[in-house]
Amino acid sequence: MSCWSRRSLEVRYFTYGVLFGCGSSFAFQPSLVILGHYFKRRLGLANGLVTAGSCLFSMGLPFLLKIIGRAIGLAHTFQVLSLFMLVQIFLSLTFRPMFPSASDPHDVEQVKLESRSWRQQYASQMQKYFSLRVFRKKTYRIWAFGIATAVLGYFVPYMHLVKYVEEEFNEKESGWIVLLCLGATSGVGRLASGPIGDLIPGLKKIYLQVASFVLLGIMCMMIPQCQQFWGVIVVCLFLGLCDGLFITIMAPIAFELVGPLQASQAIGYLLGLMAIPMTAGPPIAGLLHSHFGNYRLAFYFAGIPPIVGGLVLAIVPLIHRRSVTRLDSGKDKMLVSETVMNGELLPGSPATEAHI
Repeated sequence: MSCWSRRSLEVRYFTYGVLFGCGSSFAFQPSLVILGHYFKRRLGLANGLVTAGSCLFSMGLPFLLKIIGRAIGLAHTFQVLSLFMLVQIFLSLTFRPMFPSASDPHDVEQVKLESRSWRQQYASQMQKYFSLRVFRKKTYRIWAFGIATAVLGYFVPYMHLVKYVEEEFNEKESGWIVLLCLGATSGVGRLASGPIGDLIPGLKKIYLQVASFVLLGIMCMMIPQCQQFWGVIVVCLFLGLCDGLFITIMAPIAFELVGPLQASQAIGYLLGLMAIPMTAGPPIAGLLHSHFGNYRLAFYFAGIPPIVGGLVLAIVPLIHRRSVTRLDSGKDKMLVSETVMNGELLPGSPATEAHI
C-alpha cells in the first residue's frame, strides 16, 4: 500500500507507519513466546540464535535497500520489502504451541460460559485475552516498569548518532560505520548472552540486564566526550553489546517471573509499555538538539534513564527472594501448629509420648 501513496505523506504515515508497525509487533512477540514452548534448559541459547539473525539483516539490509532504491525507485523498493515480509507468513505457519490450552471443552466453567448470552461470552473472552493477572505479581510490575523507564533513551543513539558524527567530525561518508558497529556487536552480545543466561539460575538473570542498562547509560554519556571519530566507534561497540544482552534474556526472564502459561501476555504487555518511551526518546533528543544547537545534552539525557531503570531492576531478585522466604516460613509455621494440635488431641502421638 505504501508504494501506491507516492505523493501523499499522510497515507504513508498510516500504511508504512501504523499498519507496518502493528504487523511487526504481531510477528515479533509470538517469535519470542514460541521458543519457550520448545526449549526450557537452553531457552537463552535459542533466543540468542533467533535474535542474532535480525542483526545480520540490520547490517546488510540498509546497503541493499540503498542500491535497490537508486535502481528502481522508492515505490518499487516498498514492494521488495513486502516480499521479505511475505516470507514470515509461511514461517509463522510452523509455530505449534506445545502447552495445553487454558480452556478445556469438558471444563465446568466452559460449559457455564456456553450457556450464557453472547454479550456475556464476548465479555468473558475479552477478559481472558486481555487479562491483567500478570500485574498482580509485584516482581513483574517492578521489572516491567523498570524496563519501560530504561528504554527512554534506548533509540537515541540509533536515530541521532549518524547526524552527530556528521556535525562533530564532518564524517559525511563514514557515518554508516557506527550503525554497522552497533549491529555487529549486538549480534555478538546476543549469541554470547544466551548461553551465559542459561548458566545463571532463576531470576539472577536480571543482573545481566542491570549490567547492560547501566553500561548502556554510561556509554551514551561518553559519546559527547569523544574527541575523535574512532572514540565514537569504540563506544558504539559497547553499545551494541549492551543491546544484545538486554534483548536476548528478556523472554527467559518473563518465563521465570510469570510461568510459561502467562508468558505470552507478560511479554506483550512489556512490549506495549516499552513502545511509549522508546518512541518518545528520539523526538525529545531532537528537541534538545534544536534548542541548544548540539547533541551533548541529548546524549546526557539518553544515558540517565537506562541507569535509573537498571537500578530499579536490581531490586527484583531481592523482592522475589524475600517473598519466597516468607512463603517458606509461613508453611513451616503451619506445619508446626498442625503438629502441636495433633499432639494435644491424639493419644499416643510422638508429642504426647515425649511429654510423658
